[in-house]
Amino acid sequence: MARIGFAKNWIDTIMKCLTSVSYSVVVNGCIGEKFQPFRGLHQGDPLSPFLFLICGERLSCLMRLAAREGSLKGVKANRSSPQISHLLFADDCILFSKATSKGATLLKGILREYRICSGQCVNFEKSTVPFSKNTSVKDRQAVVNILRVRSSNDPERYLGLPNMVGKRKRELFQILKDRFKKRIDN
Repeated sequence: MARIGFAKNWIDTIMKCLTSVSYSVVVNGCIGEKFQPFRGLHQGDPLSPFLFLICGERLSCLMRLAAREGSLKGVKANRSSPQISHLLFADDCILFSKATSKGATLLKGILREYRICSGQCVNFEKSTVPFSKNTSVKDRQAVVNILRVRSSNDPERYLGLPNMVGKRKRELFQILKDRFKKRIDN
């Protein structure tokens, strides 16, 4: 937080809120000794969403900077729309780049800098890379090897919606239409 301009007394107050937490575990009906977690944000902590927003803003800044410099190419929804290099929601992010070794190396560098600044680590085991059908096998393999993620061509879902649509829009969104219709009818 200091790197993005927060005052020391504000940082100290936030850190006190985070480090004063203690837990105890109930085993066979008996409450065990209290212990303090030693790192990270705690799930369910009311501060967590706000701190993720602060960290996400740093990642967003790094992505925008790379796009502005021209080293990162995002995607366009259509020819006249602006390029999108990233989408953030809660503690998830979707990053867009050219599927080349250069693009993957750039993303890896951005994520490394983000980890250093925020202390948050990307869980690459839960990360996937979908590729365009126009991406060569060589480029696919390079991206997967550099980022250490798995490749996926199946349309996965995020928040109940497919994250890749392509030309099968009707088929993929029919499920949503059916759900809405069912709710309206009931």
